[in-house]
Formats: sequence, C-alpha cells, structure tokens
Amino acid sequence: MWPWGHLAVAYLLYTAYTHRRFDRPPLALPAIALAIGSQFPDLVDKPLAWTFDVLPGGRTLGHSLLFAALLIPAVYAIALRLDRLEEGTAFVIGHLSHLLADIPPSVLTGDRSGTEFLLWPLLEPPQETAVDGILDAIFTYYAMGPYEWFQLALFVAGALVWYRDGAPGLEYVPFLGRYAPVADRG
Repeated sequence: MWPWGHLAVAYLLYTAYTHRRFDRPPLALPAIALAIGSQFPDLVDKPLAWTFDVLPGGRTLGHSLLFAALLIPAVYAIALRLDRLEEGTAFVIGHLSHLLADIPPSVLTGDRSGTEFLLWPLLEPPQETAVDGILDAIFTYYAMGPYEWFQLALFVAGALVWYRDGAPGLEYVPFLGRYAPVADRG
C-alpha cells in the first residue's frame, strides 16, 4: 500500500476509536503520532533494504509482528513515563494498521502467500522486484490499477473525515496551521 493509503486507513480507524472512546475527534498531537506510526514500518524497512542493503526486503523488520511485540511495550513505557498515553496509543494504532493494510487482499480467499513478512525473520519475506533506492521504487511501482484507485479513494475519504474532525495536527505545520478549522486542539 502507498503511504497515503496507510495514512487513510490509520486515520479512519483512529477517528472511529476516539469518537467511540472519548466522544470527540482526535487531538492534534495524537493525530501527528498516528501519522508517524502509520508510516513507521516503511520508514524502517525501505531505507534499510533499498538504500543501505542491510535488510533483505522492504517488508521485513518494521513489518514483523515479532518487532511489533517489542516495539509496542517500549512505546507504551515511554508514553506512560512522559504522561502521553493517548499519543502512544495513536502511534500503536498507526503502526498496527500499517501491518494490517499490507496484508494482500488474496487473504480473503484463503491464500496466505504474501503474509510471510508478518513473521520475519522466522519466515522468508515475499519476493520483491529489485529496486535501486526509494526513487526507483516510486517509478517502478507507480501504476494506477484498481487497487491504486481504491487507495486514492480511501485517502480522499480519510482527508474529508480529517477535515470534518477539525484537521487535527495542521496547526503544527508552518504557514498552513492558520487555515485549520477551529476545533479543540489538545
């Protein structure tokens, strides 16, 4: 899934959570933590695999449930220490939603191939097309098929919901924050 698809999935899940749990939209800092969490597996794996050739693929360490089993308690320990539990929860929701969104749609028909990344390094990661860095990956993988159009539609839906929620986090973006809708910024 492309970064904007991961962001949309994470935001839609998190806003549903905050509306249900707190009866309000997401606050600014948790929304930023969510955005970082939604990209975190790719921020770890893609550079280490494609640029530095340290990992065997772009869906390995950061995409592994074994890594998540270590990361999540560490995030919560830091969040509790800093009294930022809501930000920690948002990051974790973003991270886990990324892993969920990377599971291929073929799983719905019972085909589990392509999910091996979830148990890396116990299982070999799925084969990838070789890429020579991030830019090469963008140009290699860029094609607008039905799945890409679905991700774009998901992003538009997520952006509309985010705007309806008061665009939480936008006030921290220089020169754009003054255009954010008025909402509780927590």
